[in-house]
Amino acid sequence: MDSERLLCDINELNHLFRESASIETLLDKAVELVAERTQSAVCSIYLYNSEEHVLTLRASRGLNPESVGKVRLRLGQGLTGLALQEMQTIREVDASRNRNYKFFPGIFEERYKAFLALPIARGISKMGVLVLQRDSAAAFTAADITALETAASQLANILENAQFLLGMHEPHQEATPPPPTELKFVKGKIASEGYAYAPAMVIDKHRSLSSLLQRDFDTGCTLADFHKAAANTAAQLESLQERVEHKLSDAASLIFAAHLMILKDKAFIDKIVGRIEGGANPPAAIVEVAGEYIQGFLASDNSYMREKVNDIEDLAIRLVNNLISHSEEIEIHRNHVVVTRTLYPSDLLKLSSEDASAIVLVGGGVTSHISILARSLGMPMIISDTFELLDLMDGTPILLDAEIGNIFIDPGDEILEKFHSQQATRLTLDEQKKLMKPQTVTPDGTTVRLLANINLLTDLKLACALNCDGVGLYRTEFPFIVRTMFPSEAEQYVIYSKLVDSMKGKPVTLRTLDAGGDKILSYYHDIQEQNPAMGMRSIRFSLQNRAIFAEQVRAILRAGADADLRIMFPMISSVDEFCQAKEVVEESIDALAGGGIEHNNHPKLGMMVELPSVVNLIDDFAQEADFFSIGTNDFIQFTLGVDRTNESVADLYLPHHPSILRALHTVVRSAVQNGREISVCGDMAREQKYIPFLLGIGVRALSVDPAYLLRTQQTIAATSISDAEALAQSMLAQSRVRDVAALLEAQTVQVESVQNHFVRTGVSGQS
Repeated sequence: MDSERLLCDINELNHLFRESASIETLLDKAVELVAERTQSAVCSIYLYNSEEHVLTLRASRGLNPESVGKVRLRLGQGLTGLALQEMQTIREVDASRNRNYKFFPGIFEERYKAFLALPIARGISKMGVLVLQRDSAAAFTAADITALETAASQLANILENAQFLLGMHEPHQEATPPPPTELKFVKGKIASEGYAYAPAMVIDKHRSLSSLLQRDFDTGCTLADFHKAAANTAAQLESLQERVEHKLSDAASLIFAAHLMILKDKAFIDKIVGRIEGGANPPAAIVEVAGEYIQGFLASDNSYMREKVNDIEDLAIRLVNNLISHSEEIEIHRNHVVVTRTLYPSDLLKLSSEDASAIVLVGGGVTSHISILARSLGMPMIISDTFELLDLMDGTPILLDAEIGNIFIDPGDEILEKFHSQQATRLTLDEQKKLMKPQTVTPDGTTVRLLANINLLTDLKLACALNCDGVGLYRTEFPFIVRTMFPSEAEQYVIYSKLVDSMKGKPVTLRTLDAGGDKILSYYHDIQEQNPAMGMRSIRFSLQNRAIFAEQVRAILRAGADADLRIMFPMISSVDEFCQAKEVVEESIDALAGGGIEHNNHPKLGMMVELPSVVNLIDDFAQEADFFSIGTNDFIQFTLGVDRTNESVADLYLPHHPSILRALHTVVRSAVQNGREISVCGDMAREQKYIPFLLGIGVRALSVDPAYLLRTQQTIAATSISDAEALAQSMLAQSRVRDVAALLEAQTVQVESVQNHFVRTGVSGQS
């Protein structure tokens, strides 16, 4: 190919727009010109629709002309879709040998071997892909790529206008997705670890009133059938509510209360009965009345009322299913992998109560409260940005491996065999108890306190079974999140008492309400914020709502009357803020004493280290606080200015960033020098590769979810303090992320090797 000539002649494209009679003619001339200049047998232009995430073949020289406008690829599908998704040029000597190759019958593409796909973009906007193909004897060279990348950038100017005009003059066409079975494997992000192999159920389409409206119902149902279905639905909901209460150990968490109240509402039932008596088919009557209620809720100015739409929709579907199937089955999602676009804490609790096998959340971020709740409920969950999962047919077999984030759709025998052998090696609770040692000790004899994070009271079973050293963090926000109103002091007292009673003689740390950010209270809508992560949340919320704060503090003090009680304040940014929170505790102690109510009058008061503003004042904080707990998740987020739930910047959320490591060292050193207890309770505390660094800078207490207690103990047992200190010094000396990463990688291999030996032999290396 004459590269120099191409770079000159490709400018002719700028004149084609004016000379062409139509957009189709313009694109046809463009592919003719590029094919001729590159001596390629095939040249094709695909345009990208950013709303549908679909590439469409718009012009081609060399392929079957009938394929133009019909060949469609999702973003990331095939070599062409992959080139645009990754914004990388893809060159293949034999395209058909690449596992990402996508075969389309009838377009005669398979006769060409050499393949080149160049993404076309305008700034950060994806425009399309330029694809060239030749026979195997004329593979594309590096020189070809250099010239063609320039050509692709020039094409972007024209394609931008072409996309605009096509969108104006062509009727909207829905992308025709390939058969669901073509989606075989998806890589996602782990929200809650575990495995599942079960049929899919897509809530996005399954639980929608619009899908019910489109169904032709059998006309055989009667008014008596409706009354029976309503009674069955009420019984089912009450049974599900009992299951939720059992899981939460909290009888006040009535997540099905709205369903039951609507079902018992005479006006709601009378409207449906009236429609049926007027000749309407009972299932259609249910759907019509539910639709009217939904419209009414959506029109409300009250955000809480608008959120009740989900409850109405769920209730209507349950009623219709009971009416049509006469089924006694209450677990609609039982033994299914639920694929959904949105997920609230109440949804997660409902799915857990119905014994769903696992969840795939499509298009959502890994929000902390949902992930934490899923882990506490033992619900495997993966987050994926592959929207094609929502197109799966209900019943499609899915193998979900949430240990590494893999989703296999309709997996073959080889993958299933590997899955079953992995399942066979998973440790039972009894096996974990046998491996768990009474004390957590490094090889050179240093004791490390291993504490448990408690999210739901059900976490206590595993924490107690594995004999943790106490509760390093109880997240008190969960009783607030799962309710429909603020819990009273009495309700909180019951919950906190169960927590304290299970940890006799061991320290129990309760963090005060950490609402706001991504931990939203559905019933509190006083503030609409542009940036809730840095708005009225955590201790700021509590101090602004002192009555609610004081109720919580009194409940904690009463529940921990005879306990080794620690109260911890979240998101502290200044010494003034800590002292204000401390005053609320002191006032609560005085009030309880004045009322003659039994309480703890000497709790230890501490704070979360989550904000960069704390680091330079840490010595001053040490004069006020009894202890510190580093919440690494928020600390990393705020120090680096990276929203950890934002997929666009997720790669910049780096726990091993030198600034993070040095700040952690500063905080720990100050705590040790000032004689203050310090622990780590964020994700870094459970991630094996970071534990040696934490030990090396002086951390001697880690707080992790109960599921990670054994693994964390084994990692500590494989790490000598002398080695950890040497590693920490090496890491702290680095100023580049990549150099720290290299040190971590080498250390991780060494620790995992020792830990695997412990697992195989059943010993811990501890005396």
